[in-house]
Formats: sequence, structure tokens, C-alpha cells
Amino acid sequence: MLARTPLRPAQRLPAAIGAFIVVIGAGLGSCVLLGSPPDPPAGFAKANGRLEARQIDIIARYPGRLIEIQVQEGDAVAAGDVIARLDTRELEAALRAAEARIQRARQQRAVSDATIAQQNSALRLATLEYGRAETLHHRGFAPEQFLDQRRASQQTAAAGLRAAQSARSAADADTAAAQAEADRIREQIREATLLAPRPGRVLYRLAESGELINAGGPIATLLDTSDIYMTVFLPTREAGALAMGAPARIVLDAQADAPLPARVSFISPEAQFTPRQVETRGERDNLMYRVRVRIPDELTQSRPDRLNVGVTGVAYIQLRPDARWPARLQSEWTRRFPDTPRS
Repeated sequence: MLARTPLRPAQRLPAAIGAFIVVIGAGLGSCVLLGSPPDPPAGFAKANGRLEARQIDIIARYPGRLIEIQVQEGDAVAAGDVIARLDTRELEAALRAAEARIQRARQQRAVSDATIAQQNSALRLATLEYGRAETLHHRGFAPEQFLDQRRASQQTAAAGLRAAQSARSAADADTAAAQAEADRIREQIREATLLAPRPGRVLYRLAESGELINAGGPIATLLDTSDIYMTVFLPTREAGALAMGAPARIVLDAQADAPLPARVSFISPEAQFTPRQVETRGERDNLMYRVRVRIPDELTQSRPDRLNVGVTGVAYIQLRPDARWPARLQSEWTRRFPDTPRS
């Protein structure tokens, strides 16, 4: 029987620490196996992502010089707020010229109307005189030359009436053309004031006052804060079990104690390789399906300053309709905006 060599004092401390670590590790392992809930819970899918919003490019429809830009990067804007204004002095001068042409064409129309009335009277008189001359000629009281003169007078009056009617049609056409030109210029003037089409936040300010902007030139880029979502990627086995409109929860890293309600708004019909910037549980060489979970409009409108685009988080998506959300994925917001039955 071999004798056990006692440990020296220098060897006792590492041995005790190692034993302690083994015991603690075994205890934690048993807690994980026996008491910790699975993540994701059964009947749910989980994927990482970041909050996104649709970008709206504010561009100049017509060329012009930028005389004013009223927003800075980060500013919140409402629908209809002025973003920028282009110089309209040249357009306003062109509009005045078009309006003058409209007035001139209308005056020409009035002259034509008077001429038509005059020619109508002349034609009626010439027709009456021709009828009388024809009667006298048949009775032998008027020569052929007299009848020919009255016939020519009638034809001249009819030709004058047709000319006056043509002049009136030309005046109407000139009025319509000048009116169309004025409407076009008014539209250009209206488009020179660039408005926010939807509520949002200024992401980029791309031009400065005094710059000459080409048609289609960018002025600013807005984030549509009424349409906030998270794009995630799910493997085939989970994407295949997913229904459009399925309830979801978004847990932001910065607000882990306040899960946000969401709903599946898009499932890509085509698989793709997972982008490198997206972390997933599967291997990177697996084909994944792009899925978008969208936060309700009512929630984005109630707290637009708290949903910062770009913040990272985790999306939990319900795969089975009978799967129950665990308590840790419930919050004031999920109770305020409860899940509705799928259509």
C-alpha cells in the first residue's frame, strides 16, 4: 500500500479553487438543465437585427437655385412641413407673361365674337336682298347683272362670317395654350417648395443655401418614423412554418425590459445567403429567408422619439398559433397593443 504524499501549502490553494469551480459549474449546469427556460421558447423563432425605417429622398423636381433649407440632421418633421425652397423669381416672371397672353387671347375672342355678330347681320341682309333681286329678275324688272351683284354680296357676307368664326376658334386655342403654360409654371412654383410627405426625422442634409440644384437633385433624406421594422433572417425550417401577419416581439438591447409588439409584414419568397453583418444561430453557409417584422403604427406614433433607428435587438416570432408568450416577453406595450387574430 502506497503512502499518500501530503500537499504542500503552495499546492493546496489551486486545488481548492479547482474543486470549487467544478462544484459551481456542476451546480450551474444543473440549474440550466432543470430550471432555466429555453431561448427561444418552444413554438417561437429568434433572430437578431436592428431597427430600420424607410428612407424618403427629398429631391428637386425642377432645376433652380436653393435659397432656403429649413432642417438640420436629426430634426423631427411632420407631414407637410417645409424642407427647402428654390428661387422662383424667374418662374414668377414667366407666369406673368403667360397670364398676359391669356388676357390678350380673351380680348381676341371678344373681338371675334363682335365680328361674328356683325357678319351675321351682314349675311342676313345680303340674303334678304338677294331674295328680292331674284324675285324682281324673274318678273323682268331687274337685269341679270343686278342679281349677280346681290348673289356676290351674300357670298361675301358668308365668307366673312366663316373668317370671324375661325378667328374665334384661334383665340380659344391661344387661350387654352396660354392657360396650360400658366398652369405648368404654377406647378413649377409649387414644386419649388419642398415639403415632407410623411412624418419622419432628417437623416441627411444634402444641399446648402445658394447651391444650383439640377432636376432630380437631392436636398435631404428623411427616415419615415411611421414605418419602423426589423429585418431578420430565418432558416428554412422556421421560415416554412411562418405565417404572414404572425405576432412577434422585438427586444431592443437598450430596452431589454420593454419588449415591443410587432407583426410579420414580409417573408421573402427566395432564399439567400445570410449577410455577414447579421448574426444568426445557424451556420453562415446555410440559406436563409429574409423576414420583416413591423411595429404597429399606433405605437410608432405614440413614442417616435424612443424608437431610434439603428438600435440592435432580438426579434421573437410566433411559429405556432397556440404557442404562449412567456412572461419575460410581455410588457406595458404588448398589453396596450395586444395581438389580434391572424387573417
